[in-house]
Amino acid sequence: MAATLFQKPSAILFTGTQFPVSISKYIPIESSPCMHYNYYSRSKASNPKKGLLQVKATVAAGTQSVSKSSEKNEFDGNQLEKKKLRILVAGGGIGGLVFALAAKKQGFDVVVFEKDLSSIRGEGQYRGPIQIQSNALAALEAIDMEVAEKVMEAGCITGDRINGLVDGVSGTWYVKFDTFSPAAERGLPVTRVISRITLQEILARAVGEDVIFNESNVVDFVDDGDKVTVVLENGQRYEGDLLVGADGIWSKVRKNLFGPKEAVYSDYTCYTGIADFVPADIESVGYRVFLGHKQYFVSSDVGAGKMQWYAFHKEPAGGVDSHGKKERLLKLFEGWCDNVIDLLLATDEDAILRRDIYDRTPSLTWGRGRVTLLGDSIHAMQPNMGQGGCMAIEDSYQLALELDKAWKKSVESGTPIDIVSSLKSYERARRLRVAIIHGMARMAAIMASTYKAYLGVGLGPLSFLTKFRIPHPGRVGGRFFIDLAMPLMLNWVLGGNSSKLEGRSLSCRLSDKASDQLRAWFEDNDALERTINGEWFLLPVGSEIVASQPICLSRDENKPFMIGSEKNENFPGTSVVIPSPQVSKTHAQISYKDGAFFVIDLQSEHGTYIIDHEGRRSRVPPNVSTLVRPSDVIEFGTDKKAALRVKVMRSLPKIAEKEEGEILQAV
Repeated sequence: MAATLFQKPSAILFTGTQFPVSISKYIPIESSPCMHYNYYSRSKASNPKKGLLQVKATVAAGTQSVSKSSEKNEFDGNQLEKKKLRILVAGGGIGGLVFALAAKKQGFDVVVFEKDLSSIRGEGQYRGPIQIQSNALAALEAIDMEVAEKVMEAGCITGDRINGLVDGVSGTWYVKFDTFSPAAERGLPVTRVISRITLQEILARAVGEDVIFNESNVVDFVDDGDKVTVVLENGQRYEGDLLVGADGIWSKVRKNLFGPKEAVYSDYTCYTGIADFVPADIESVGYRVFLGHKQYFVSSDVGAGKMQWYAFHKEPAGGVDSHGKKERLLKLFEGWCDNVIDLLLATDEDAILRRDIYDRTPSLTWGRGRVTLLGDSIHAMQPNMGQGGCMAIEDSYQLALELDKAWKKSVESGTPIDIVSSLKSYERARRLRVAIIHGMARMAAIMASTYKAYLGVGLGPLSFLTKFRIPHPGRVGGRFFIDLAMPLMLNWVLGGNSSKLEGRSLSCRLSDKASDQLRAWFEDNDALERTINGEWFLLPVGSEIVASQPICLSRDENKPFMIGSEKNENFPGTSVVIPSPQVSKTHAQISYKDGAFFVIDLQSEHGTYIIDHEGRRSRVPPNVSTLVRPSDVIEFGTDKKAALRVKVMRSLPKIAEKEEGEILQAV
């Protein structure tokens, strides 16, 4: 949830742009905010007709068969002999399409049935991006290198920067994640974020003609032991040798296999949105999880000057926002750090969507007979690990591999292919890894929402203890455990499956490089802070100080700022006049040096104070340079009437001007 913005494309296609893709009929599929403008000019579809996906069916009485066009499909320039095995796939989401591609690359005859390809189930209908991590990108490379290249080209790199957990209120780092090293050390692609619609479109084009049946909703099937017949919602029937249910968390194939069973509610509702907003630290931070009590917030760069966010809150399912989603979110996250509030403020009400979070407990049995399940249909998981779609891609690779092994064995032995055994082998190869990552996703939600920074949080009558800023024991112990366990976990999740991938060379992509300062950013928060690329502003705090314009601090070391009650004519820099009783004529000075700002108290009568992001108030020693950080509040005097807040932004913030006139001014 990339500083390079996927290698800085020359132009961007935004979400409003649409193009037709023929899949049974023309449907609009939106392009990604992260997609290169010249993507289609480089595609093979220079002939408009050649680039269209079409679905053809021969309708006969009773059971129907799927006819193939006379034109043979090409993969990497080589003609593949079709294997005498027809695979039916229920669901044309990410998992279904990746498996169809993998099976087709192995030479199998594949048919995909999708009820509505123009609107992928789940989050896809919100046109939201999806995180494709290194393990899934590597599996996609093993399936089809050309398709993997297109996905990585269209995606926005986030794994080359700092990612991790932060305190939701203060914004301070709790734990930083290194997702770059596990990939680079194994020669894997670095994690990316890509629009679901863009990913689906790339996959649909790669799967090719005469494969995808749109507006075809599989509602039932019959497995007679020799063949499988699927039944569509419109009553039509299609016959194949096996059925793969990739129809999502509310899978009808699963229901018909194992009977009705309710999905598990996570106890959390999720708000999500995409904002036209670029944080000041975009070059060094990819995504953050902001921790809180019974709620948490996730933000991620998705490229093209946009940020995606998720806000999770613990509450019963089925809630309704009678006064607007944005208004409720601002109340829920009131008092949280600027990184959270700025994103909420930058998001339009109409761009905020809400859904309750469900998952399904993984089963030891993924199928029966000639029918199996894949992706969310068997192991839908919470989004906290960003591995839901990734596991579906890994499933797809493994299932196609097992079927190919079974086919080769049948050819060598001269016996019919043992489909049932190959499906069982697929289950055995996948269920342990999937179950562990599924459990990690649940644990991540618990950890993110039970986080308590200080003693007293969530204790009701004892909440007054929070003002003493006593670190919560769970915070300290949890940090120690995560520091030890996180590298091992990331290595296993991101790279633990790479050694099993056949047909993929272990070579790191030359374009996937991180900054030379990445290691320093992990170890030194000051070094990370110095990467902030934005303007530093002084904003008035409270109702006592009013400004028509914020004051922008200069990075010129020879032009410091003087704060006082009167203008200093002889001062070489800028004078900031605050006519307040406790502000001295020459009260303090703010200057820039070595990539940071410092405040110096000029032996003022009532002193200068800094309140940091954790609420700690300390006096600035006279004539001593004291570091100023983003979100710090600088108080001039003890009456709290003259206070300025430090804020770093890429654009000028707006401050409402009050009728009583301007008190704060820079001259």
